[in-house]
Amino acid sequence: MRIHTEERPYKCEVCGKALKHSSTLKIHMRIHSRERLYKCEECGYAFNQSSTLKTHMRIHTGERPYKCEKCGYACNRSYDLKRHMRIHIGERPYECEECGYACNQSYDLKKHTRIHSGKRPYKCEEIGYAC
Repeated sequence: MRIHTEERPYKCEVCGKALKHSSTLKIHMRIHSRERLYKCEECGYAFNQSSTLKTHMRIHTGERPYKCEKCGYACNRSYDLKRHMRIHIGERPYECEECGYACNQSYDLKKHTRIHSGKRPYKCEEIGYAC
């Protein structure tokens, strides 16, 4: 049993990712084959894991089981709550190598770095404004 070890004997032949269990490798292989066995009845979007479909269904049902005890913020994924908590504890793990600006979401850092690069990927076709 490999529960408390770092042993990962099952290796993906496509990307080289090593996994602990053959069943996990089987699920992982669906990423490469684009096999989507679990389809949402509401919108038709399909997933390669039943757990991902279950999480997706919360969009349609409005279920938000993860709640912040500090401010009442509610979300449908545990990761979103974890990211939200950075606001309350002041954690800013993403830092600009150019100027030291720090933020709590990777996307915010990506937007910030455009200041230094001068890139303006969004352009209005009507007036030509880019940002």
